[in-house]
Amino acid sequence: MQPSLLNTARKVLFPRRLCIRSYTQRLCRGYATHASHSLANLYLQLHRPKGLSRPGSSFPKIQKTYFSQFNDIVFPDPNRTDLFYHYANPPTPLSQTLPAFALSFLSETPPSVDSASVIGWLPATSPDSEQTENEATLADFRQNSKFIKFLHESINSGLKEGIDDVWKDSAMALGDGWLHIHDQRNPPDQARIGDPDDIIASVLVKDSQIQPDTYQPMPSYRVCTADGVLQLTPGLAAHLRRELLRAVQAA
Repeated sequence: MQPSLLNTARKVLFPRRLCIRSYTQRLCRGYATHASHSLANLYLQLHRPKGLSRPGSSFPKIQKTYFSQFNDIVFPDPNRTDLFYHYANPPTPLSQTLPAFALSFLSETPPSVDSASVIGWLPATSPDSEQTENEATLADFRQNSKFIKFLHESINSGLKEGIDDVWKDSAMALGDGWLHIHDQRNPPDQARIGDPDDIIASVLVKDSQIQPDTYQPMPSYRVCTADGVLQLTPGLAAHLRRELLRAVQAA
């Protein structure tokens, strides 16, 4: 498996320890042990969220008085610096009683736990907090339907504005026919069609010009697979982030 959302942020075991996990390297800071070379240690030393105790104390304390479901616990994925994990207090779309990590392309706090700026959710705490070896799987991740809708609207508007040279060049090469908008986490070989869960949408090309009004979302598309989380071509990725930030600031 390639590094992805499920790489990081498996658990915050409340209140004993903070765990951050990766496919390629498990990064776990247990305050009863010493893992001085882990990324978790380094991250907490440099970017210690409010409410967490210093390494010398017996266990990290997370503030229990909240004005919203989100607090100051947010960190980037070490393998995908464009992805951020926001710790959300319950209830969440995953559980009425357990916290979760809300995955986002923005470091800014989502206005709500089910905001369109949230790509999806991953459990932050296991029901049995003693099971510290449990790894996150694709089954643990739940994508946000609001984000998926926003994603399609953003891609469609980006194609209308012609902000991505990759797809403009692809349309020029195609000439006429249906152009598939592929997720770049697992791009197909040239002149090949990608896997159904990696095709975000299709759009008709006529006379080498994209016809945005023919945009059709692919129902089988999944925002998170074994190959990772959504990756767009540079122009569409920048456009999506701008639109998400605008929506969050307007909320």
